[in-house]
Amino acid sequence: MITPVLPTYARADLEFERGEGPWLITVDGARYLDFGAGIAVNAFGHAHPHLVAALAEQAAKVWHTSNIYRIPGQERLAQRLVEATFADTVFFTNSGAEALECAIKMARKYHAVAGAPERYELITMEGAFHGRTLATIAAGGQQKYLEGFGPATPGFPQVPFGDLKALKAAIGPATAGVLIEPIQGEGGIRVIPTEDLRRIRDICDEAGILLVLDEVQTGMGRTGKLFAHELAGVTPDIMAIAKALGGGFPVGACLATETAARGMTAGTHGSTFGGNPLAMAVANAVLDLALDRNFLPHVASLGLKFKQKLAMLADQHPRIIESVRGEGLMLGLKCRVTNTDLVQALRAEHMLTVGAGDNVVRLLPPLIIEESHLDEAMEKLSRACAALETSLDAETKKTGAAQ
Repeated sequence: MITPVLPTYARADLEFERGEGPWLITVDGARYLDFGAGIAVNAFGHAHPHLVAALAEQAAKVWHTSNIYRIPGQERLAQRLVEATFADTVFFTNSGAEALECAIKMARKYHAVAGAPERYELITMEGAFHGRTLATIAAGGQQKYLEGFGPATPGFPQVPFGDLKALKAAIGPATAGVLIEPIQGEGGIRVIPTEDLRRIRDICDEAGILLVLDEVQTGMGRTGKLFAHELAGVTPDIMAIAKALGGGFPVGACLATETAARGMTAGTHGSTFGGNPLAMAVANAVLDLALDRNFLPHVASLGLKFKQKLAMLADQHPRIIESVRGEGLMLGLKCRVTNTDLVQALRAEHMLTVGAGDNVVRLLPPLIIEESHLDEAMEKLSRACAALETSLDAETKKTGAAQ
């Protein structure tokens, strides 16, 4: 018999009642160190007083009016994002997938109003993840997400990850742009090197097409920069963001230059809930914290220390960890054992992490963690690796005895 909640998730048997900073606490008081952060969402941890106050204050005023009317919080947030980024304009959504849908439509419309409606394709890279709508699963191109949903939405030719020669060769008369993640999250914390990202920007300029970035997971300080493309010193034409923008409240955004957005006039796109007063109040509060001058240096510093500690862990447990990947506090452990085994071993140590493609375990802590939290995380990681090694030894003995 089907459950009342559609069974599309393989949920862990854990239920959390409340959170405090980087900790989640179950109904019976067990404390878990949260290094998944709701999959890079809770950048400022749980129950941050500034975010709680902003939501409570707005909740007592007005929740929803629709985009028929002006929304002051939306105008303020858009202006602040424009001032802090490459963008000239912003469209607000409820999720990353919706932000990507807006970005896809905008890229196509850009060429259509220029007299080239045949330019509708966005080249993507294998291993990508751009969301769960019909268009974004097609953009991601992963068969496990496409299976059973009919013909894939056309317009998303793919090239191998990091293969710039193939990317350049894929550009043709139908190409509208290139859509990529600066660091693939779901794909296994695979980083596009800075020189490659610069070259991709050049390739787009040479071909007269748009560079569209998916910074849903990498954005809002996760890499030690406000957005990951800043590490390479390039700027996109269009960028989709979400996740940490709301610090846990559902909100996304599509940012663009004036030129890239030239086709998006009244009536071309819309959202009932996108940019509602509640979401805007929280996102503005998130931006208060993210734009503090001490915030990004803190992330960059702790990210470097964490990566160094993880490299030492990999040296100490080579049978469990093959390598360490990532930037800032978006890090991944490429495993020699099944990544789900390491996720479960860490959960037994009361530490929460997230699996990813390419047999990687993602480490995505709240960006407000301190060194003491890193130290505690390393203790848990070490114990989890040791437990897995013990299991490997036991399995080896069992296999030897059977022979």
